[in-house]
Amino acid sequence: MNRNLLAGMFLSFTTLAFAQDDAAKYAESITPADLKKHLVIIASDSLEGRDTGSPGQKKAAEYVSGFYKQYGLAPAATAPDSSKSYLQKYNLYKRSWGEVYVKVGGKKYEFNKDFYVNGLLNVPQESSSEVILVGYGIDDPSYTDYNNLDVKGKSVVMFEGEPRSADGKYLVSGTTEKTKWSGPVSWQAKARVALDRGATYIFIITEKTGEDLDKEIRQRAVMARRFSAPTLKPVVEAPNSVAAFAVSPGIAAQIMNTSTNKLLKEKASIDKSGKPLLKQMTGNVAVKAERKSETMETENVAAFMEGSDKKDEVLVISAHLDHIGISENGEINNGADDDGSGTVSLLEIAEAFSKAKADGKGPRRSILFLNVTGEEKGLFGSEYYSENPLFPLKNTIADLNIDMIGRVDQAHANDHKYVYLIGSDKLSSKLHAISEEANKKYVNYKLDYTFNDPKDPNRFYYRSDHYNFAKMGVPVIFYFTGVHEDYHKPGDDVEKILFDKQAPIVKLVFHTAWELVNREERIEVDSNKE
Repeated sequence: MNRNLLAGMFLSFTTLAFAQDDAAKYAESITPADLKKHLVIIASDSLEGRDTGSPGQKKAAEYVSGFYKQYGLAPAATAPDSSKSYLQKYNLYKRSWGEVYVKVGGKKYEFNKDFYVNGLLNVPQESSSEVILVGYGIDDPSYTDYNNLDVKGKSVVMFEGEPRSADGKYLVSGTTEKTKWSGPVSWQAKARVALDRGATYIFIITEKTGEDLDKEIRQRAVMARRFSAPTLKPVVEAPNSVAAFAVSPGIAAQIMNTSTNKLLKEKASIDKSGKPLLKQMTGNVAVKAERKSETMETENVAAFMEGSDKKDEVLVISAHLDHIGISENGEINNGADDDGSGTVSLLEIAEAFSKAKADGKGPRRSILFLNVTGEEKGLFGSEYYSENPLFPLKNTIADLNIDMIGRVDQAHANDHKYVYLIGSDKLSSKLHAISEEANKKYVNYKLDYTFNDPKDPNRFYYRSDHYNFAKMGVPVIFYFTGVHEDYHKPGDDVEKILFDKQAPIVKLVFHTAWELVNREERIEVDSNKE
C-alpha cells in the first residue's frame, strides 16, 4: 500500500477520532445534578406556574437570560432602543368577558352558573328595560307570535323550541318534522326576528332543568372559552350582532314577575290552542355583559453562539419556557416536565457548547438557543419567531425541539431508556440518519417513532413549537417522552422528574447538534412526508 496514502488515512482517522472524543468530552458536562439545579428554580412555587406573560414567566426568562450571559452567549434580539437584548418581545391579544349578570328586583344571577350567553354582546354599563313575553318568539308565514305586538325598545322572553299540538304535529310545519325554529342554533333565527323588530335583549327559556341544565351551563362555559382565546393579531369583534341570554324557567318567571307554574301554563296553552298568547305578560330586567380587551406582553428568549467558517448557517435548539399558571382553586401548576425539562435541557446544552468554544472547539455553524413562550396558548412564540425570524429561515438548517422529557408514560413504565422522536424524517432523510447514528454511538436509548406515524390520533407533530419551523420547510426533530398522569396538573413537580433518565436524552440532542453544526455539508431538505 502507498505509504503517503496510508499516512493520509491514519491522519483522517485520527482527526475524526479526536472530533468524536471532543463531542463526548463536552457532553459529560450535562449531568442529572445540573439539570436538577436549574429545574428547582424554573419549577418553583415562586414562579407561580409561569403562565404566559405573567411575572413568574418573566422571572424564568430573566433566569435563563442570565445563564446565557454567564456563559458568553450573545443576545440575539433587538430592544426598542435598538440595543441588543435576549428578549424577543411580542404581544398577545385577548377579548374576554368581564362582569356579566342578569338582575331582577335587586337580585343578581351569575353568568355561567345561573345562565349562559349564546353569541356575543357588549353591555359595559348596567342597562334596564321593560320585558315582554313573546311566546316561542317565532315569526313564520304559517305561525307568528308577533301579531299586534310592539317590542321596540323592550327586551323579550321566549320559550325554547317550537309549539306542537297534542297529536305531535308542529304548528309551523303541520307535520311531525321540526323546522328551523328548533335545534341548537334556532336561537339565532329567533334573536334576529326580535332584533329586527327593535327588541333590546333576548332571553330564551331553556327546556332543560336541574342537573341537565347545570351540565349544559358547564359545557357552554367551556365552549365559550374560544371567544376568550388569545391571538397574535388584535381581535376584532362584532359583539352587538346576534346574542341571547339562556335562562331557566325559574329565572324567566322572576323576570316576568310571575311563578314558574304560571309561566309554563302559558307555554302549554299555546300548544293546546295552536294560537299565540292571548294576553301580554310583562316585567323588568337589568343586564350587564362586559367584553374586555387585554394585551398580554410576553417574550421569547434568544441567545446566540456564532459559528466559525459556516457562521451564516444557523441551528435552532428550542423549548418553551411557559406553563399554565395557577388553577382556579389556587393550586400552582409548576410544569416541571412541561416544559421545565426542556428549558433546563437548553441551558445544559448551551453550557456544553460554551465550554467547547472556550477551548477553541466552537461550532462551525451558529447556534440559536430559543426559549419560546405562548406554547400553552397556541404555539404563539414559535409562530411569532417564524414570522419574525432573527436569522433568515433560509439559513436555518434545522430545529431540535425539546418538550417534556423528564418523565415516563405508561407504555414505558418498565423501560425508562427511551425517547419518542417525531418529525426527524419528514423533511430530511439525513437529519434522521444523523440522529440514529448519534444515538447508536453515544446514548443507545430506544428511539420510539410511534407518534411519528401520520395516522397517530394524538397528532403530536402539530402540537409543539417545532411545527412552526417545519411548516416553513425547516427540518425538525421533536424530543418527547409522552403524557403522564400529571400532565397539566399541579402534580407536575420537580420531585417526580427522572434526571438520570433525562440526562442521556439531553446528550443525544447535544450530539445530534454537534454533528449538524460541524459537518462539512448542510443537511438537505429532500423529502416532504406527512
